[in-house]
Amino acid sequence: MTDKRRVDPETGELREPTPEEAVLAEAEQVTSEAEESVVLEGLVAAEKLAAERLEDLQRAQAAHYNLEQQYNAYVKRSKAEALAAHDRGVATVGEALIPVLDDIELSRQHGDLTGPFASIAEKLESTLQRLGIERYGEVGEAFDPAVHEALMHGHSADVTEPTVQQVLQPGYRTPGRILRAARVAVVDPEA
Repeated sequence: MTDKRRVDPETGELREPTPEEAVLAEAEQVTSEAEESVVLEGLVAAEKLAAERLEDLQRAQAAHYNLEQQYNAYVKRSKAEALAAHDRGVATVGEALIPVLDDIELSRQHGDLTGPFASIAEKLESTLQRLGIERYGEVGEAFDPAVHEALMHGHSADVTEPTVQQVLQPGYRTPGRILRAARVAVVDPEA
């Protein structure tokens, strides 16, 4: 066994290391420097790997965010397209039924709308109202070329603005579209 104390316990002076101890100390110092070098190299490699992994994670998060935004846009677009398709379908049905509705209105004006046919006509009209198709065009309302089609024209001292005098065929519309403009006779104020 060797005494590795550097200070002599009896004299209190610094001991000179023996040649074996000097060699051992030098070997330990080289070993610790080599270990520090290996540790530093490992630390540099670990930092480089961590930076790469962080970059990969950020790319993955950005890709996920982009995918999420694309999905949200797809959902919004799909809902809008479904609503537009529904509106187009309602408009198509309404346009196809306009001649039938005209015949019902003519029958009503001539008093021929009676019995079971009257209840069927009422059911048809109420169903179309639930779908958002409404009839418009009344005598006395202001003439609007966006929703009325003037088939006849006259002058009168009784009006102050162009006014619907007679509804020849009622108009039909949905909330977003005119299916058929109301066909009317218009009177203008006399000049």
